[in-house]
Amino acid sequence: MTDRFFLYDDKADTKTRFVSFMGENQRFDLAIMQTDRYYGKQIVLDIQGSRFAIIGHDDLDEEGYIEHAFQLNEAEADELRAFLRESM
Repeated sequence: MTDRFFLYDDKADTKTRFVSFMGENQRFDLAIMQTDRYYGKQIVLDIQGSRFAIIGHDDLDEEGYIEHAFQLNEAEADELRAFLRESM
């Protein structure tokens, strides 16, 4: 058996919201997890696209962040960004 050097090995309670909605450009199937970690940011998982990002309000204002994290074009990212602004 190999010795492992853990940086951390914690368990945390989370509150998870599963939401699916149809935008003008695409369907979004998301899991949004809230936890005490990540300085109040939420973990947003794109279930269909197999992508995730740790997102806070400041990240929503960062140009190109949502596009890059979820591999979306500008119109698709704007839809996701608008939803996250409303729900965070």
